[in-house]
Amino acid sequence: MSLSTTTRETVAPQTISPLMTFLFAATCGLVAANLYYGQPLAGPISASLGFTPAATGMIVTLTQIGYGLGLLLIVPLGDLLENRRLVLTLIAISAVALVSAGLSSTPTMFLLASLCIGLSSVAVQVLVPFAAHMAPDATRGRVVGNVMSGLLCGIMLARPFASFVAEATSWHMVYVLTAALMIALVVILRANLPVRVPHTRLSYSKLLASMAELALHSRVLQRRALYQAGMFAAFSLFWTTTPLLLAGPEFGLTQNGIALFALAGAAGAIASPIAGRLADRGLTKAASTFAMLLGMSAFLISQLATDGSLTALSLLTVAAILLDFGVTTNLVCGQRAIYAISAEHRGRLNGLYMATFFTGGAIGSAVGGWAYATGGWAMTAWIGFCFPALAFLLFLTEARGQQPISDAG
Repeated sequence: MSLSTTTRETVAPQTISPLMTFLFAATCGLVAANLYYGQPLAGPISASLGFTPAATGMIVTLTQIGYGLGLLLIVPLGDLLENRRLVLTLIAISAVALVSAGLSSTPTMFLLASLCIGLSSVAVQVLVPFAAHMAPDATRGRVVGNVMSGLLCGIMLARPFASFVAEATSWHMVYVLTAALMIALVVILRANLPVRVPHTRLSYSKLLASMAELALHSRVLQRRALYQAGMFAAFSLFWTTTPLLLAGPEFGLTQNGIALFALAGAAGAIASPIAGRLADRGLTKAASTFAMLLGMSAFLISQLATDGSLTALSLLTVAAILLDFGVTTNLVCGQRAIYAISAEHRGRLNGLYMATFFTGGAIGSAVGGWAYATGGWAMTAWIGFCFPALAFLLFLTEARGQQPISDAG
């Protein structure tokens, strides 16, 4: 297969209003948040439903597995099926899954609901290339950046939201409230989203098979996915282990205190629109360099933040903001680059890109937990430093003037 034109599509005119961009961003944030409510609630859910200690980790893992499967099996459907209907269907399924989680009375029922929450939450990765299709070339990076800022705000705010609501009411109410939000989203999006019909000539099986060829032959995709895998591994390691550090004897923060720390980290989401504008101006390499240096700097700063003092907490907060800023900047630059490869392959390219760096995030979480238990924060922070450092070393091997490949295969 070639990345030359193999499809024709029906799509709304290449323009997207600020209000529509906001709707895309808000939707992405609210849907992406569904993936993260279970993380701060794992303890209460486990105690309430009778999970064994060994099975408690599955509360988060099943959601992640569902999301990973969805990236590979559902997101490519954005190149095959009418996008508006696909998004509405996925969000409706998400609402049902959230209600099921909230009403669960057994571990099995909750875990099945968690898997479905992960699968259906890939609606956000259908929406991002959908928004990119609607944007003209000159402002595509800015639009993607604005949409991604909403998605990242949702990710960062999900944990404190879940903690606050659960403490005020119960963990069940978190899922009931968010299910209601999903239902409201379906109503709003049905009235406002335009229709986009990609008239692909491929069957679903051939669509999936074409992803292997894209992964093997698109150099830009390979590189940008690996850069972001390193950055996202650092991000996941940091946010998996800092709650352990903050709850430990040095800082002694409560769950609400940790939730407030997470809110401060969300400030990094402002990087998305900035990164998008830089990419639109052809400054992707400069922005990527800056992003990876920020990632490394964050962990160096965090090495000084372990004595539990107010200064240490302030330094850790600065590190969180710098890391989030770097990860977000690199993410948006990567998306801008891969969307330029081929318009009709954006769904598949996005699925492969996200699945690759999501794998990096899973590795970062696993390594972070082991490192903190083995060598404390010092060892954890040095390993965290290595992830963006390795991405940066790979980035330095990139040929000068390398352009997105549009004729692979």
